[in-house]
Amino acid sequence: MPRASSRNSHRLPDLLAPGLDLVFCGTAPSPASFQARAYYANPGNAFWPTLHAVGLTPERFAPDRFRELLGHGLGLTDLNKTEVGSDHELSAHAMDTRSLHAKLRRYKPAAIAFTSKHAAALALGVKAPGYGRHMEPLEGAVAFVLASPSGRARSFWTLAPWREAAAFVAERRLRRERAA
Repeated sequence: MPRASSRNSHRLPDLLAPGLDLVFCGTAPSPASFQARAYYANPGNAFWPTLHAVGLTPERFAPDRFRELLGHGLGLTDLNKTEVGSDHELSAHAMDTRSLHAKLRRYKPAAIAFTSKHAAALALGVKAPGYGRHMEPLEGAVAFVLASPSGRARSFWTLAPWREAAAFVAERRLRRERAA
């Protein structure tokens, strides 16, 4: 059964700003992330080491440094902002794709990367999304589906879609530097 968080004080805040290079979207915080009040805080989660390994951050960040991602053109959000748990534990009615679409229209990131195939399926409106870049943008943002960094999904792990998203960001940053 999913654990509900308090409406405002206990959920993980979105980390969004206008014009980000890439926003990561998960399904909902894990119990460890909820307790730590930090994204991807479970020690078995590969999110933070992967960001560094693919070149999205200059060093490996600890989860409590998640707010620093904005300075690197990266953002964070989840589809379910009211519950805590694994995908199979969450309520279908709490998956707020409408809110995600509104956030994308408001903040206009260059890309969105789903760290869960379940979140991607719901947001993109496809039954079984493949990993990597998708042909159709989502509210103007290039859409990527990444292998879940969760330790529970390790048997499906592949770094390739993460590298593809990082290459997109690197190219965007290079174009911006050349234009400056």
